[in-house]
Amino acid sequence: MQAIVYHQYGSPDVLKLEEVQKPVAQDDEVLVKVVAASVAAGDWHLLRADPFLTRFMYGLLTPKHKILGASVAGRVEAVGKNALQFRPGDEVFGDLSSSGFGAFAEYVAASENAFALKPTNLSFEAAATVPVSAVTALQGLRDQGRIQPGQKVLINGASGGVGTFAVQIAKALGAEVTAVCSTGKMELMRSLGADHVIDYTRDDFAQNGQQYDLILAANGDQPLSTYQRALSPQGIYVMSGGSTRQMLEVMLLGPMRSKKGGQKLGNLLAKPNQKDLIFVKELIEAGKVKPVIDRSFPLRDVADAIRYLETGHAKGKVVITLLANSTL
Repeated sequence: MQAIVYHQYGSPDVLKLEEVQKPVAQDDEVLVKVVAASVAAGDWHLLRADPFLTRFMYGLLTPKHKILGASVAGRVEAVGKNALQFRPGDEVFGDLSSSGFGAFAEYVAASENAFALKPTNLSFEAAATVPVSAVTALQGLRDQGRIQPGQKVLINGASGGVGTFAVQIAKALGAEVTAVCSTGKMELMRSLGADHVIDYTRDDFAQNGQQYDLILAANGDQPLSTYQRALSPQGIYVMSGGSTRQMLEVMLLGPMRSKKGGQKLGNLLAKPNQKDLIFVKELIEAGKVKPVIDRSFPLRDVADAIRYLETGHAKGKVVITLLANSTL
């Protein structure tokens, strides 16, 4: 089969289209014929081994997993003898980040628990955008952010992959949502249900006198002190994406600046799980959440897709399509 492979850390230039061995489903696994995948920030973090600590988990000198890609959608081709949840032909989507990655390939074999049945109202391309980004948004808002109906929630970096899902999930969970984005993306935010939209090129959300019960920084590279000013006295700040500097600041200073009985400041380490994937699927099938796709690239152009994502200008998700497998 064909796959995008990397044998050393570096820029997208190290990614190559190669012929590799087709995987075989082990006892508790399913073999999925990939129709579409999507690119996430985690892909370029792994590609570049940035931050450096990444190497201690995924290979000190060379990458342990040679094929990137976590979010995937496709059809089950075969099942292991102990895999009972799916049958050949089932349309599924899933998160491979706990199963060795591998979405940027024609086939992938992974634990059946990494997958759920694809939302019935989504194409494979749209479904591939969901597993990592939507579940990250859900866990940031619901689990770490402890979102409650009627709360004022601010999403910074609202127009990106996690942000577009976060705006919709926060609304579905009953919050009053303020989205922060650039000028050209304001109408998109309104169409996704944001109650208020702030253009960060013109206004500073931390200087407008508003305070929020929950702030999710999906990709908002601001100092921690800026977020604190915009939090209510008992508010919660959750960082789910941003620069390495921002990540380290939250990890080192967040616990010290969190106040007993008051503000809580921390970063999110999303945990893939089938239960949350099914929860998001139900929101999608109920019409409460819809993916936003900026553009699609063929498998051979994964490097270009990652380069585009790294610019920070993507509106929603960037998708990889394997057209020979698709019936979109």
